[in-house]
Order: sequence, then structure tokens, then C-alpha cells
Amino acid sequence: MPPDTTSKDARVVALIGNPNTGKSSLFNALCGMNARVGNYPGVTVEQKVGRLSGTAEIIDVIDLPGTYSLAARSADEAVAVNVLSGEIPQQAKPEVAIVILDAANVERNLYLFSQIYELGLPVIVVMNMWDRVTSEGLTVNAELLSQRLGVPVVCTSANKRKGIDELKKTIEKTLRSPSATPQSEQFARAMFPSVFHDEVKQLTEWLESQGRKPSTYQVDRLLIDSDGHFQKLICQSGLPDIATKIDEARLRLQTAGCKVPMFETKARYAWVRKLIDGAVVRQESRSASPSDRIDRWLTHRWVGMLFFVFVMFIVFQSITLFAKFPMDGIQWLQAQASSGVEAVLDPGALRSLIVDGVIGGVGGVIVFLPQIAILFLFIAILEDCGYMARAAFVMDKLMTTVGLSGKSFLPLMSSFACAVPGIMATRTIESRKDRMVTLLIAPLMSCSARLPVYVLMVSAFVPDTKYAGGWITLQGMVLMFMQSLGAMVAIPVAWLLKKFFFPGEPATFLMELHSYKWPSPVVIYQRVWERLVSFVVRAGTLIFCTSILVWAAVYFPGDHMSLDAAVAQLEERQSEVSEMIAKQPPAPRGSEPATEDPSIANMQSKIDEAQELVNQQRSKLIEGSFLGMVGHRIEPLVKPLGWDWKIGVAVVASFPAREVIIATLGTIYSLGSDQDENSQGLQHQMQIAEWPNDGKPVFSLATALSIMVFFALCAQCSATLMTIRRETNSWRWPIFSFVYMTTLAYIGAWLTYQCFRFWS
Repeated sequence: MPPDTTSKDARVVALIGNPNTGKSSLFNALCGMNARVGNYPGVTVEQKVGRLSGTAEIIDVIDLPGTYSLAARSADEAVAVNVLSGEIPQQAKPEVAIVILDAANVERNLYLFSQIYELGLPVIVVMNMWDRVTSEGLTVNAELLSQRLGVPVVCTSANKRKGIDELKKTIEKTLRSPSATPQSEQFARAMFPSVFHDEVKQLTEWLESQGRKPSTYQVDRLLIDSDGHFQKLICQSGLPDIATKIDEARLRLQTAGCKVPMFETKARYAWVRKLIDGAVVRQESRSASPSDRIDRWLTHRWVGMLFFVFVMFIVFQSITLFAKFPMDGIQWLQAQASSGVEAVLDPGALRSLIVDGVIGGVGGVIVFLPQIAILFLFIAILEDCGYMARAAFVMDKLMTTVGLSGKSFLPLMSSFACAVPGIMATRTIESRKDRMVTLLIAPLMSCSARLPVYVLMVSAFVPDTKYAGGWITLQGMVLMFMQSLGAMVAIPVAWLLKKFFFPGEPATFLMELHSYKWPSPVVIYQRVWERLVSFVVRAGTLIFCTSILVWAAVYFPGDHMSLDAAVAQLEERQSEVSEMIAKQPPAPRGSEPATEDPSIANMQSKIDEAQELVNQQRSKLIEGSFLGMVGHRIEPLVKPLGWDWKIGVAVVASFPAREVIIATLGTIYSLGSDQDENSQGLQHQMQIAEWPNDGKPVFSLATALSIMVFFALCAQCSATLMTIRRETNSWRWPIFSFVYMTTLAYIGAWLTYQCFRFWS
């Protein structure tokens, strides 16, 4: 479905600024919680549109991605330019650009302003975080800056809601005033030398002769941005000789002393320094700020690393501890809902669809919400207080060894709890290449859903051998290895992805260490809420649909009459026992409990018989279902891994969630779907399972290791793949993830089985 865009009858303004300038806080202050979130067409960049509150006119505010420059290297990075130029489908061109500056870093922020000014839009400059000016030892003359820039300048402290009303009035005034449009061409002519403008004019005339009508700004970027987005687009359009024309123009510029792209940076910063001379004054000697004193420790090579490890320990322990209770509550509600449906509907296809498909599918979506909420709560707090930048700085050197930046560390660590929030956390990575590589290797981290599979296989088939006086066990070492395997494999995979799929120079790691501040509860709440809604609405719908499809594959085409009759008989006997127990008189206080009624014990044995019959019927139906047919068909493919068709079925059935393999094995072995990793009965049935042709055991140490290696490396999780689809806005990357991870898992499982089968 198309993303939410601006309303047809609304005036449109755009917010743009460097990262960490308080843009999100300002957006929230202007629009409150009235925001729509989607994706721009064809790219992974998130689109946020809000309605300006407290104004006479209907005004929509577009919150553009944080950027340091309008020099676009990819389609994602070109979003800001395309929005401001009115080139986004179904998106109205903004009438005003609101440029957010960090009041304590005016010089750096004005670089972006100078590029936006050239687009020809009316501009409002917002000096945000104005309360920091005094504490940073600065004197800023906003009125003088406004005169020199020729645009309105408004001072705000968005997190404290100061200056917001004045900004709204300025927006309304600017929208009513057509004279606010800047003379962008004259501005650009004064910025760059005449030789550059001569080349722009010459190239523009040639493009027009070829039937193209680019804007002056686009031609500027064609010449300045080597291998930039606009150059790629125009070169891919089939225009002959365009690449040669651009190269020749750049060569002439270099000969004239304008080396691309450095001359732009020199020219713009020279203009900025001249502009702020006398308007921005910094005290030459001042004592170190509290943030500087803290950073001496938190960015220290060793102390900073230890503190970061401590913070990560708190984050993931919190996810493990605090998410457990709401997740258990969600599963309890799911069980209660299933019981309620079973009490109303007779056994049959409709009941199975509602209980196993609908309720199971909905539960498979919302069970992730506690983990996502807690993770993004910590991310929002760490980002808003200023520590996230320090964490990325500390981890950058380590992550650089695999071609990533420090910002990739937190999403990867998050994936050890669950890959879904980890993948969503890659949104904090500005570089598209780094973000995509991080996103594609995040599922290799051994999430908590894999642990039950490891525990089952280790408990049943790995010898309980002890070393070092019992302090070290073989089972513990195998479990640790399996938990670490994905992370170890992710290192060469990341290198290969960077080498062949996302080549090019490593992204420059540009990170500003802003002063620490107290996090804004409003900003934190909104960020967490947006992530939860985004997951439920987008990834959740895909996960739900996948659960329904898997249910259908398990249910059809078998004849369920015998199973339905057995289930009805089981429920009838269970109801009779409940009534008999309820009729028993309570034991007198202080006396021994009454001996169990023989009739109840007799009925309980009949219940066990009925349950066994139900389990047998379900096992037969799974074998005859579409899923069972697939299992038999793929048995020749999985046999080299040491698996039979039952293991193959369990692996395929675990696509909605990895841990489902245990319940599926329990059903196939006629034990019921309520088995867990500690079930002795399931372990026993697996230990005595035999191949029908020669009577040899199906399971062995080699088979167990093969299964664990497969699950450590495979993409058997629909929630993860659907989240990748949501985050990349394309089916290409989840398909790629599934193929490469499944291939990797198959090869790893085959090698493991072949190496260890002689030891079994």
C-alpha cells in the first residue's frame, strides 16, 4: 500500500537539519503525537508527516531524514533533495524549508543551510537548543545572523517547549509572504568561482539539446558529486556521452584550480566563517564542561569499553528479565482465548483455523512487543541523553575490522535477544551500505528462540562428561559454541557482503559528541510507540499471513473426522472429571486430604487413553498433510544431513518461529504439541527412533549437532524475514537472506554430520 503523504488541501513545510540537532523534539513540539509514518516509494528511508497544531491554516510538516549535506550517494540519501524539489510521487513540494541548527554549533550547521538555500525555497532558520548557548560559553547574535542570511531566525529550546509559538507564527507569516523566496542563483554565483558556473551553463545547454531539462542545482550536483545519485540516474537513462561530458568538465575544473569535490567544502566554509564573524563569539578560555569531564572516561580506550559492556549487560539483562513476564502474560491470554473458542465451537476446521491459525498468528506477532518496547526504550534513552554517540565511538575501531562502523554494534547485540528488534534498530545507521550489511547479518546472531532447540538436542544426545572436577561440562561447552557460532560466521559473511554486494570506500564515520542532557519523556515515548505500531501494522500483518498459510499446510488435505471425534471424546471426559472433582466435599481443616475417588482415577486413565488416541490421529494427519508431503519429498535432500522426513517436516513447520520444531516433533511422535525442551518423553522417543529400512537409530550425536548447526545459521523465522521486508521496502532482501542463510546452514549441517557421524 502507498505510504501516508501530505493532505491535498494542506500547506506543506519541511523540517531538515543535521543529526542530533533536536529535530525530533522540534517535530513533536510542533505536531504533538499527530504523525503518520511510512516509507518513501522505492527506498528504505522512513517518512514522517505531522499536522501543525494551533494554526489557522491546515499545515503539514514533513520530517526529513537527518543529514549533514545534500550530496547524495544513493537513492536513500537523495530523499531530502527529491522532497525539497517536489520530485517524490504523490508528495506535494514543500513551500517552506525549516532548517534546524544546533545553536552551539552554528558554523557546522550552516553548511547544510547554504545548500538548501540554493534550491530556491523560502527558508526559516531555527536555532534550537538555545539554552545551551550560555553553558557552552557562546554569544550568538540571532538578529544579526537573520540580517546577513536574509531569512527569519527563530530561537527555540524544543525539549522545554520554548520558542515554539513564535516559530508557528513565523511559519504562517512566511507562507503568506511570496517575497520570502531567496535569490538562490545569485547566492550560488557568489559562492563558487565563475569557471564553475561556466561549466554548469555549458553542461546545462548540452543536456537541453538532448531533450533534458535539469534544474541548475541538479547540474551543480552532477559536477560536484563524484559517482553521486544524480550522475547514476542520468547515466542509466541511456543518454549517450554524458559520462564523458561530466569527466571532461571536472578535468577542466581541476585544471582551473577547482578540484572536485573539495572546492565546494572550502567555498562553503569560507562563506560560513565570513557570515558568523562578529555574530557568533566563543570565549577563548573557559573551563572544561561537565560533558567534557565525563567524556574523558566514557570515551577512554579501556574505561569506555568497560562502561559500554556494563551498559549492554544492563540492556540485555533487562530484556531477558522484564520481557519475560509480559511475554508469559501474552501467552497466557493466548491460551485463555484458545480455551474460550474451544468451549464454544465443536472440533473441526473452523475451530482449528481460529485457534491454531488466527489466535496463534496474532500471538506470534504481539509476543515480540515486550522485547521491542524494552530495547527501543533503552535506545531512545541512550540516544536522547547523548551516550549513544559515545558508544558508537568506542566500538568503531572493533567494528571497522569487518568493514562496519560502531553504530552496527548495538543492533547486532540486540539480535542475541531477538533479531526483529535488532533489525529495526539498524535505523540508527546513516550509511545505507553499513545498514544493509548489519541488517543482513543480524539474523545470524543466536536469538533466544534457538536456545530450546539447543537444550533439547544437548540434553538428549551430548554426553554429560565433566572436566576440571565438574566445573566444566561437555554439554555446557557445546551449548556455548552453538550460541557463539552465528556471531563467528557473521564476520566472514559481513566481509563478503561488503566486498561483493555493497562495494566501495568505507563510509566516513562522522559522529558528534553533543553535551549530555536529560532525556525528554515525550520524545522517548513517541519513538517507542512508533516502533511498536510500525512492527504491528507492517511486519505483523505479514507474520500473521504466514502463520495462516503454515496452518493450512498442516491441516489440509486430511480427513479430520476421526480426530474431531477423538478430541470431542477427550474434552467430554475432561469435563466429567472436573465435575466429579467439584462435587467432592472439601476435607475438614487440619485433617489429611481425602483419598482420591476410585471413579476419578479410573476416569483419569480413560482421559490418558483418549489423549494418546488424539496424539496418534494428529501424527497421522501431519504425515498426510501438505506439509507431510513436503517432508517426504525433501527426505532425499535432508538425508545427507542425517535427517529423516520427520525432522524435515519439523524444520519446515518451524518457519513461523524456530522453537515450533519441538512442538511439531512432539506431535509427530504422538506425544502432543505441549512438549518442551526438557520433556523426558520426547527425548526418549527421539532416542529410540529408527530408520524403517535397516532399523538403525535416526538420532545420534552427529544428527543432533547437524540440527543445531542448521538452526544456528538458518533463516527459519518468518518474523525476521518479514521485518527485513518492512525495513528494506523490498522482497529482494528477505529472499536473499533466506537463500544465503539456508544455503549456509545446509552446508554447515552437512559438514558437521559428515565429520561426526563416525564418532556416533
